[in-house]
Amino acid sequence: MQFAHTTQQLFAHHQLALHPTTSIPQLVSVPVRFTEAVLSAETSDCIDVFLLAENRLLREALARVLDNKNDIRVVAAVAFDSHFTEQVSELRPQILALDSSVFARIGLDAVTSVCRVVPGLKVLLVGMDSDRETFLRCVRAGVSGYVLKEASANEVAAAVRSVAYDGAVCPPKFCAALFEQIASPCSQLYRGKAQLGLTRREQQLVKLISQSLSNKEIANLLNLSEQTVKNHIHRMLRKLGASDRLSAVEVCRVEGIMA
Repeated sequence: MQFAHTTQQLFAHHQLALHPTTSIPQLVSVPVRFTEAVLSAETSDCIDVFLLAENRLLREALARVLDNKNDIRVVAAVAFDSHFTEQVSELRPQILALDSSVFARIGLDAVTSVCRVVPGLKVLLVGMDSDRETFLRCVRAGVSGYVLKEASANEVAAAVRSVAYDGAVCPPKFCAALFEQIASPCSQLYRGKAQLGLTRREQQLVKLISQSLSNKEIANLLNLSEQTVKNHIHRMLRKLGASDRLSAVEVCRVEGIMA
């Protein structure tokens, strides 16, 4: 049986391809199953993918694999650049695929910002670490797919298809975490509004955070210093018992403070 190469093996294979005289070892891996809403779609339209990956060899190898699929087209495969938002906006892809290095560099705020600029853009994270909290933060921020680093290139292609056709890609090991997250308000988040004790300013901040505005953007909007905004948010998180900005928004939604 022929197995798909993992992204790590794909990297090694691409290195060897640069030297034709080098013998290529047989690479075998066991595929990891992913929860997918759609495996394929009967359509003549290609799925346009913008690939952001720091490592050149991995970027070019993954782009080649995806481009060889009849239903996927890589419109750009680049390393991170401070103008990447403008590039994505110009090309208008359906999928923005980021590797773990780029994600660690730009963070969730940049991801949500580019999604505001390009309505309908869906984000797929590839080559990610098996970290439960990072996964949950990404889900809360609206990321549609989370692919672990041991996934094969063909599984990345399948994830692209799933996300493009309104599916979601979640490693099976994190399915339980999603159920726990949904169940947690019953035991942790349902508290009376009076107990929250948010000031009018803090309630205002929650609404702005829910719009995916950064601290700097909020500061400019409210004519405050960025440090003042950070102080307000810090106090707000403590009152709500939330670990981050997105969790604070979730608590307030559950409590009915905001729609």
